[in-house]
Amino acid sequence: MIVWLNGTHGAGKTTTAALVQRLIPGSRVFDAEKVGETLMDITPGLPATDNFQHWPPWRPLVVETARRVLAYTGGTLVMPMTVLVEEYWREIRAGLAEHAVPVRHFVLHADQDTLRRRIEGDTVLALRPSPFRLAHLEPYAEAVRTWLPGEAELVDTTHLTPEQAALRIAEAVNG
Repeated sequence: MIVWLNGTHGAGKTTTAALVQRLIPGSRVFDAEKVGETLMDITPGLPATDNFQHWPPWRPLVVETARRVLAYTGGTLVMPMTVLVEEYWREIRAGLAEHAVPVRHFVLHADQDTLRRRIEGDTVLALRPSPFRLAHLEPYAEAVRTWLPGEAELVDTTHLTPEQAALRIAEAVNG
């Protein structure tokens, strides 16, 4: 099974994923961003883009990597990865379904003011506030207004700690 943690950049997916992994026996964290980083390392580079998700190989490589890791290890993969383009999400979901890989899709949600505060207060990034993360607030808001609620379970983290959000997700997955 895959527990996909979606949400805009800076929503706390990576932090929450590590906490969820500790709460679901036999689980591992797989950050699909590493697939994008591998594609970015190709030389000479692939066509210019502002987001590696726009490269057509990224989506099937995420599916293939996830399914092969699961076939090898069993258990659950917790995957923290922002996907705000509906077509891309549907491609990933369909690819996983083709291989009978069940997916629980969660969105770590917060209101725009909270997200902006979190991004601006991030002490990990060298560039504060992150222009990349801030630029994705509106596409995230649009996805939440349109397609994300029909594709995922929203976990409103506005007033939750990462530990509380992780517990809610783990409880939903574990039943």
